[in-house]
Amino acid sequence: MAEKKTKKESTSKKDTKKQAAPAAKAAEASKAPTVSSKEARVGVYICHCGTNIAGSVDIPAVQEYAKTLPNVAWVDNYQYMCSTPGQKKIEENIKEHNLTGIVVAACSPRLHEPTFRTATKEGGLNPFRFEMANIREQGSWVHMHDREGATDKAKDAIRIAVAKAALLQDLVPKAVPVEKAALVVGAGVAGMQAALDLANAGIKTYLVEKNPTIGGRMSQLDKTFPTLDCSQCILTPKMVDVGRAENIELMTYAEIAEVEGYIGNFDVTIRRKPRGVLTPVEAEAKGIVGGGCNGCGDCEAVCPVIKPNPFEMDMKPRKAIYIYHPQVVPLIYTVDFDSCIKCGLCVTACGEKKAIDLEAKDEFVKVKVGTAILALGYDMFPIEKKDEWGYQKYDNVVNSLEFERLICASGPTGGHLVRPSDGVTPKKVAFLLCAGSRDNTGIGKPYCSRFCCMYSLKHAHQIIEKIPGCQPYLFYMDIRSFGKMYEEFYYRIQDEGAKFMRGRVANILEDPVTKNLTVVAEDTLLNRPINLEVDMVVLAAAVQPSSDTDRTRKLFGVSCSQDGWLLEAHPKLNPCGTTTAGVFLAGVCQGPKDIPDTVASAEGAASAASIPIHKGEVELEPYFAQCIEEKCAGCGMCVNLCPYQALALVEKEGRKVMQVTEAKCKGCGTCGGFCPGGAIWMQHFATPQIVAQIDAFLLGGAK
Repeated sequence: MAEKKTKKESTSKKDTKKQAAPAAKAAEASKAPTVSSKEARVGVYICHCGTNIAGSVDIPAVQEYAKTLPNVAWVDNYQYMCSTPGQKKIEENIKEHNLTGIVVAACSPRLHEPTFRTATKEGGLNPFRFEMANIREQGSWVHMHDREGATDKAKDAIRIAVAKAALLQDLVPKAVPVEKAALVVGAGVAGMQAALDLANAGIKTYLVEKNPTIGGRMSQLDKTFPTLDCSQCILTPKMVDVGRAENIELMTYAEIAEVEGYIGNFDVTIRRKPRGVLTPVEAEAKGIVGGGCNGCGDCEAVCPVIKPNPFEMDMKPRKAIYIYHPQVVPLIYTVDFDSCIKCGLCVTACGEKKAIDLEAKDEFVKVKVGTAILALGYDMFPIEKKDEWGYQKYDNVVNSLEFERLICASGPTGGHLVRPSDGVTPKKVAFLLCAGSRDNTGIGKPYCSRFCCMYSLKHAHQIIEKIPGCQPYLFYMDIRSFGKMYEEFYYRIQDEGAKFMRGRVANILEDPVTKNLTVVAEDTLLNRPINLEVDMVVLAAAVQPSSDTDRTRKLFGVSCSQDGWLLEAHPKLNPCGTTTAGVFLAGVCQGPKDIPDTVASAEGAASAASIPIHKGEVELEPYFAQCIEEKCAGCGMCVNLCPYQALALVEKEGRKVMQVTEAKCKGCGTCGGFCPGGAIWMQHFATPQIVAQIDAFLLGGAK
């Protein structure tokens, strides 16, 4: 803990404040701010992070090295810099040693940059005079067995950070007003919960669902584990609450077409697909008194077109004008225009209600919202890709959702489990867990789908309960019963008589005469092969992002993992947010979750989304581009390059110059890197700062 001796120690705070013009003044002058390190006094703080860093990095050696760097006026270290004592060191040293910039060598900026910015501000400096050197994730953790290499890399990282910190300037965050409305995309249990929470908080909420009804995947389930209560009994009241909530504008059979704007001011265009059926409200707006669909079903009864019902996993027919099931919300029929022959029989059957419009077209609705929540749900992995298990090749091999519909009282068989091939009640049923999950063959999914073990245990219980003498066999890799009362549920199913075989199934063969199936596997606990004849096989197929996830996330500028799940801003500290300010995540679109965790994440997302709306304004980080008008040639080449549509050419003093919508700009630097005239100045990532970092790396290797 020693101060580096320098002639500049007498520099006063008054002098320090003069050396950097605030960003607002710089923008006003339309010139690049002056950047100079002549008067810079940088404080460097090295965090031990317990033993995360100190276990691989020689902290005293790094501290001594930092003292030798240009513009460094103070160097210190502490076991946990993010703690209150660590932050106090920064605050006190800024005042005591007249520091003009701060460097903390610790963990990722994603974790604690806001923490140290606050400490910098509390010490009397502009919070953007802070720079972080990541010597944990990019240093000690990847070089844990190379202490010398990790130490040298830490020296390099600090040297580069100091070079930039010496040139940092005061920046002024921009505050923008927030529209008092929110958008929720997807109306499964996550979207419904989020919409209800927002609506109950007094916020106007637009709930958009691509299907004709709300409810999502949960509405297809029979019972829920581990309590075994009826899924519809839990879900239907919530669906009704959504349908009648005063602050929720429900838009079913709709999708997001376009998104513009930024946090607080998103302009969203919603495409409402032609339903072909008028609601009572729509009928009244067209002057049809007492008209509109009342869900009577007269139209469906006369429709001659028969199609498979996707809600019933294509195991039950529906008509070209249909509802998925009697509990749909809203209770309004929908015309499938892809199969409708426009015979007009439904129009005649509807009579005086005049609810059917076979000439309906797409309708585009524009709404303005302050925040948005993505609750896009999931799809089942197409398990037919795993040819060895015979799905869609053998009639009696079904996936878990098909089993749910077969066992459900409102399903195609009225809750009587039968074999699809002949309608016979099965007496032996095999359940294949991890069907496509935890699969590194390149065909399946490498991740755990998380809730498959538990619903397979539930399925085993259901057939024991409903079919006396029926024997379930569960082929598993590992049973993952992670939730509250889940492990107890596992023991219960064991006690009820379910048989467990640990081992992945290699093949399934069918007897062409009896349609019985032979499961070929290995019991890894007994170390012997298994050839088990069963009546039916149920595949606990992996889950994957829904088909519309990728298109929708791109509209909102949200990142995804290599598996397609949407990425949160930070897995620990901001699990509901995204890197796009004002856009939040709820439910399984973020990764596999069971129902309790899905509802919890929806409530968290709703809470986070409501904060900017209730505050009335939001502060944006001042990492935006500025145009140096004297250098701008008005070529406009940067305008089309901007991925955020933040740039435009405007007339100014008789010529065209580029103008930045600061609230839209994310500071990505695309425009600045391309501009042939060097007319674009990137705040906090200015060319002199970047060049100084490069020079520090190339010209001053660690000793």
